[in-house]
Amino acid sequence: MAAGDQEKKMLPVKNIGLISGIVFFVLILILVPEDLIGSNSNRVLAVAALVIFWWVTEAVPMPVTALLPLLLFPFLGVMTAREAAGPYADPIIFLFMGGFLIALALEKHRLHERIALNLISFTGTSGNQIILGFMIATAGISMWISNTATAMMMLPIAAAVVNLLKADPQQRPEDLSKNEKQFALGLMLAVGYSATLGGLATPIGTPPNVVFKGLLNNFYQEELDFVTWMLVGVPVMIALVLSTYLIITRILFPNRLQHIQGSRELIRDRLRELGPLRAEEKKVLAIFFATSLMWIFQQYLNRAVIGREVFTDTNIAMCGGLLMFLVPSGKGQPLLQWSDTRNLAWGILILFGGGLCLAKALEGAGMIQFVGNMVAAKSAYGPWLVFLLIVSSVILSEFMSNVALVQIFVPVVFGISDALGVNPVLLAMPVTLSASIGFMFPVATPPNAIVFASGYIRIKDMMRAGLLLDLVSVIIVLLASMTLIRWVYG
Repeated sequence: MAAGDQEKKMLPVKNIGLISGIVFFVLILILVPEDLIGSNSNRVLAVAALVIFWWVTEAVPMPVTALLPLLLFPFLGVMTAREAAGPYADPIIFLFMGGFLIALALEKHRLHERIALNLISFTGTSGNQIILGFMIATAGISMWISNTATAMMMLPIAAAVVNLLKADPQQRPEDLSKNEKQFALGLMLAVGYSATLGGLATPIGTPPNVVFKGLLNNFYQEELDFVTWMLVGVPVMIALVLSTYLIITRILFPNRLQHIQGSRELIRDRLRELGPLRAEEKKVLAIFFATSLMWIFQQYLNRAVIGREVFTDTNIAMCGGLLMFLVPSGKGQPLLQWSDTRNLAWGILILFGGGLCLAKALEGAGMIQFVGNMVAAKSAYGPWLVFLLIVSSVILSEFMSNVALVQIFVPVVFGISDALGVNPVLLAMPVTLSASIGFMFPVATPPNAIVFASGYIRIKDMMRAGLLLDLVSVIIVLLASMTLIRWVYG
């Protein structure tokens, strides 16, 4: 199907979404009481409904929809313009930007292609072998460094692999064969999901884990040991990665791509064409490696060496990105020039800023607390209560920052634990793990947003895969809660 025909086919859906979003926006403003849950709750609900309808149906470009909170919340009196604009300059946005700049340098100097070619040589050339190799590598790296940074590192490599399997490197995603589309879609989803899942394995793997550790220490003066966390986190991560691989390659998006005649020769020829590592590649690799080491050891440096928090994921990423503009390539120019940023995914930065702004408004209106209190009303510790907490956490993580969710929800869970007389970790750890499980929407997690920018994923494909993965993840985390977490922390 030509791109123009596909656009015409999607037009009715977009028009329905455009109109439906506006209708629900108006109806909620008129029919829902202003103080149903908290201050301005009907106005926040109205904007949330409009944004979600337009995001799901892609009635207008998603970054444009993400700007609606910036416009509507001040207009409706929910926030001031300064308050609404704040989330669009959140540190996580600049973490994205720094990582994107590093990724641009990898791509400009073809270092990502070199890594991709060697990766394919190692893992094999069938579609499923490549996807599994990417999942293992991505999850393994994400255990130790930011899942956002991991996804940004792996995305250009994955894109290079897809380009290797195209008849023409300039082919658009919609012009690929069915099997190539399935492979490209499955590979991009696998990278995004694995970057999220890898972070579950260690207490530093993802921000919600760090927030939970801090809350537990503040409430109970209890430190979570690194090794004991991994006794739970690593098995959960492995189970989820394997489940994701099977769902993507066997159930939802089987690609049936076997060994392509001459592919190994092609890979060998391309590696020969790249030649030995050039000076500029070595410099990009050195900056990337140094940035990764800083991400890994930042807590040690802050606490043991400096004595205060100096290094963060954001300033480390921005430092790495800015160095690309400062370090000369050896050809009279820096590794990156400003003109290179025309390829930076600016729309994703706006998209995530809009999600953060919406989450801030939902919290301010008391809606998140309201949901948490409803779940907290259950009075008996057991599988049913844990199941409700996990499901609530997974659902909420689809629509709001997982860090904000842990900050709001975990203290409520601590209250339940105190009332029931159980170790708070038994309830709060499943909630924290579940907060990172949001696979249905681009704004649910940073890796989702990053791989969505590849152009190979449609929103309905992410929703279909995400729904099934959410269900499987709930079951796996519940089983871990009733076994591993009890054995380790009970």
